[in-house]
Amino acid sequence: MVSHMTNHVVLIHGAFAGPWCLDTYKGFFEARGWTCHAPALRFHGGDPKADPDPAFADTSIADYTSDIADFADTLDTPPILLGHAIGGLVAQQVAAKRLARGAVLINPNAAWGMLPETDDERAVARSFMEMGPFWKEPMRIAFDLIAPFAFNKLDEKTQHEVFERLGPESGRVMFEMFFWMFDDRRAIAVDFDKVTCPVLVVSGEDDRAVRNAVGREIAARYGERGTFHLAKGHAHYLFMEPGWEKVAAVCADWMGHVCERKD
Repeated sequence: MVSHMTNHVVLIHGAFAGPWCLDTYKGFFEARGWTCHAPALRFHGGDPKADPDPAFADTSIADYTSDIADFADTLDTPPILLGHAIGGLVAQQVAAKRLARGAVLINPNAAWGMLPETDDERAVARSFMEMGPFWKEPMRIAFDLIAPFAFNKLDEKTQHEVFERLGPESGRVMFEMFFWMFDDRRAIAVDFDKVTCPVLVVSGEDDRAVRNAVGREIAARYGERGTFHLAKGHAHYLFMEPGWEKVAAVCADWMGHVCERKD
């Protein structure tokens, strides 16, 4: 059971996506009494096939974090932040501003300073390099790139349905993520010491987009504040994969314990 206070959860989607991708979790948590919010990241949430706003070209992860922090600050009690992939980075940066009661990170992308270690990770970065100066404009991702890495536990029909809902992403954001060593602003840096709330990291065992060792390392950075859960048989889009309810229940149970804690 959660406390008598309003128990807010802010669901933060990942790159190329929108609030829709976390609809399963939203419904699951609401059925358990949580008040859920699923804001779209800046320039996300509209028609995925529409031409993107030119200002999207210069949008940074720092802008996403600023927007989510502003939203969290409007709530009557600090929320649990649940972020997927890039959303996991944003959740940590917002939590570092003391605006969160807890943070759930679903397959969070590596933070600044964490090197790629697998052939899959290097292959994704190389594919971006082959696009030319992708960081200067909004970009779209090809089905043949995202499907094997992020949709590898979805059936083929669902892969295409999800892909059709994906929109453009800021090339600058992709640069900040995959080529952080050249980013003087250190946009994906996380100040782990400033995140004082509890953190749950959930990583798909078979995620090819973000290896589960990244999640394990992030959880370890938080010491006793961090908890790591390996979602066996799951990959990057685990909230849409068969058996997603089991992982959602792990998150909901942890969130309930966080809200029962005496601050």
